[in-house]
Amino acid sequence: MFYWVMKRIFLGPVLRLLFRPWVKGLDNVPAQGAAIIASNHLSFSDSIFMPLMVRRPVVFLAKSEYFTGAGIKGRLTAMFFRLTNQLPMDRSGGAASAVSLNAGMDVLTSGGLLGIYPEGTRSPDARLYRGKVGVARLALQAGVPVIPVAMIGTDKVQPIGKRMPNIRRIGMIFGAPLDFSQYADQAEDRLVQRKVTDEIMFELMRLSGQEYVDEYAAVVKLRLTGAAATEAGGATAKRADPDGGAEGTDAEGKDPAAG
Repeated sequence: MFYWVMKRIFLGPVLRLLFRPWVKGLDNVPAQGAAIIASNHLSFSDSIFMPLMVRRPVVFLAKSEYFTGAGIKGRLTAMFFRLTNQLPMDRSGGAASAVSLNAGMDVLTSGGLLGIYPEGTRSPDARLYRGKVGVARLALQAGVPVIPVAMIGTDKVQPIGKRMPNIRRIGMIFGAPLDFSQYADQAEDRLVQRKVTDEIMFELMRLSGQEYVDEYAAVVKLRLTGAAATEAGGATAKRADPDGGAEGTDAEGKDPAAG
């Protein structure tokens, strides 16, 4: 009930008026029956804009942190995600992730639409990153089609770290459903899961026009975070010792010549 009230009466009309979303290929989403909607992930707002345009409810696997935030903002965010039927996705891997995927399977076996971001996290730089095989595992085990959808311009509406959105037009392109039924008896084969995932990512690249990077976005984010921390630490040390030089190394008890 809350989902439809927000979509059709309160939030939906306001978002349509402000951001004037354009859509191509919406007829590729089936009017009934289970399917996975696999999207690139540019912004937090992807999970708001895309379900807004799809006629049927879309249940997303959202990162579990959205459900466990502290303070008033955290509680409000968690309440919003629960009331809109979103499911927490534990991205730590192993048994925890398997439980989350099982929840997604329940959506599919009941005939619903499941939204998933194969990259596993938002792109740090608007490029498209390597997909994780969870989307393939779900598609193969449930025997459902995968509908690729490219979000366009949402990274400019709400860049990572920006709280208030920029008012500008966004779009989305729904591709033709991808049928992987020929692999139905190989659902647990890791090589097949990787092949299916790569096919999905290729379609997302083709639809979105994004540059593809054959690396996980989460790994790149960790590397960027580490580089930023190192740079910040270096700047702090330089302010503390403006002369810099070898003295900083010697103070650590290490001979610079030792490498």
